[in-house]
Amino acid sequence: MLRLVFVMELAPRSSPVPLLLLLLGLSTGAVINWPTEEGKEVWDYVTVRKDAHMFWWLYYATSPSKNFSELPLVMWLQGGPGGSSTGFGNFEEIGPLDVDLKPRRTSWAIQQGTIQCNFAGVALGDSWISPVDSVLSWGPYLYSVSLLDDQGLTEVSQVAEQVLDAVNKGLYKEATELWGKAEMVIEQNTDGVNFYNILTKNTPMSAIDSSLEFTQSHLVRLSQRHVRHLQPDTLSLLMNGPIRKKLKIIPEDCSWGGQATEVFLNMEKDFMKPVISVVEELLEAGVNVTVYNGQLDLIVDTMGQESWLRKLKWTELPKFSQLRWKPLYCDPESSETSAFVKSYKNLSFYWILRAGHMVPSDQGDMALKMMRLVTQQE
Repeated sequence: MLRLVFVMELAPRSSPVPLLLLLLGLSTGAVINWPTEEGKEVWDYVTVRKDAHMFWWLYYATSPSKNFSELPLVMWLQGGPGGSSTGFGNFEEIGPLDVDLKPRRTSWAIQQGTIQCNFAGVALGDSWISPVDSVLSWGPYLYSVSLLDDQGLTEVSQVAEQVLDAVNKGLYKEATELWGKAEMVIEQNTDGVNFYNILTKNTPMSAIDSSLEFTQSHLVRLSQRHVRHLQPDTLSLLMNGPIRKKLKIIPEDCSWGGQATEVFLNMEKDFMKPVISVVEELLEAGVNVTVYNGQLDLIVDTMGQESWLRKLKWTELPKFSQLRWKPLYCDPESSETSAFVKSYKNLSFYWILRAGHMVPSDQGDMALKMMRLVTQQE
């Protein structure tokens, strides 16, 4: 559920450095000492600690600017938790090719160029910053769009209050179980609304992998709902087939997506912990913080995002709140509004219209325009 986009300012170097850095996650296996380079791509493993390695994949800009020192590096970290930047983020959202290996017109690797490791900012895309604010807003949000009736709203709100009570008492493991209960109540009352886009329905959950042992049913359901969504069969076949052959460095005992469920299960006590204070620290330190959210997202709905934003103990928040938002248009010749934005000093908030949780997948043109605005390329 959390996606982070880090923006680095660039410095001139003797050779071009890629725009887009995709991080997969930890993996055990052999490590190649030197990166494998092919055309405008570079990939490799980096050792994080003993027997733990992280795979990364860099894309060079295909339309480099004349002034490389002024262009950004964008580093994409997928959520889930347990999702893959090099898989889902790459082929389903922002990479140069889609899952059918066809060029993506709205790829984030097209427009920009090189790097300097000065931390310039962070973008929080439909991010799980304050879980309880999200859960508390689910009922009112669904009710406002006619996906809950009065009885359904009451049932969802009752469970949400139980989540709030558990979080207030510091019972985060219990809060995670209640979070799963809240999602079940929503599915029952909405005829299976999709948590990633309320205009669609959930697909039936696939059978649980028989090779895994699940002892807590609520974690099973949560994992199925939030991790399997990021590993569709078409993407798994692509990553474990043609992409594996292309990269040539993946250990034989390592399969794409094989660790996702384990990652998810180990986050049980952390899911419901708020990190609003981290955002406050970034803002007070002068780091540029961009929050963007899809209008049709439920798991991290915009109402919940606005709620925790109002709780920020940032000295400039009153001035930010007093501003009026501005409309944004993908096509300068069109009057159709694609998004709204509000910015003050180092905080920006983008309301992305007609998009669910996966903004670049749902509204690629607007996501690309936003990226250009955030990195001051437009």
